[in-house]
Amino acid sequence: MDYDVKGNLRRVLGDLPEGVRLVAISKYHPNEYIEAAYAEGQRIFGESHEQELRQKVESLPKDIEWHFIGHLQTNKVKYIAPYISMVEAVDSLKLLREIDKQAAKHDRVIRVLLELHIAEEETKYGLTLDACRELLTSGEWRELKHVQICGLMMMASYVEDEEQIRSEMMLARNFFDEVKQAYFADDDAFCERSWGMSHDYRIAVTCGSTMVRVGTTIFGPRVY
Repeated sequence: MDYDVKGNLRRVLGDLPEGVRLVAISKYHPNEYIEAAYAEGQRIFGESHEQELRQKVESLPKDIEWHFIGHLQTNKVKYIAPYISMVEAVDSLKLLREIDKQAAKHDRVIRVLLELHIAEEETKYGLTLDACRELLTSGEWRELKHVQICGLMMMASYVEDEEQIRSEMMLARNFFDEVKQAYFADDDAFCERSWGMSHDYRIAVTCGSTMVRVGTTIFGPRVY
């Protein structure tokens, strides 16, 4: 292994205050890199391709908590429903319904985060703040017994301007407080704020993030 996964992981963890968890983004990286991070105590890993994820689930330790990051197509949900711990980017009621339906077949409850589209880049997926309010106000999600909404996630704009990144993350932070109060006041499970990646996780922890998604800084450039 030509990359110091263990040393990099320790440095990232050293940057995180208490109460902020690390999702190590392991997509496109080999099992040996994940095993190195695992040996250091890391247990949460993020993947975004169903086939690659399935192979890793079968060959790596069973106590790993797998998060699905990135855009999830409804027709792929059935493949990951048996084992996924969290789907980090739910951007429609349709997807929420499908996760509930597939989780029910395995008698599981799958945790999810609602993805917000705050960044100005067109390539990003996610719900606008108004669309998120609409989804929650409709109330249908309350009927879904095999899916649990645990918080929000967002990706800030990929820019050098730290003030722009900070303002987008604080918008998400304030929106979380609004949604928490309006829909989840009595639900302790609704507590996650997932923002911050390799280039901006240090800013994220100052903007209320409870979960950062870091890949490149730990594992190096992706191996396609």
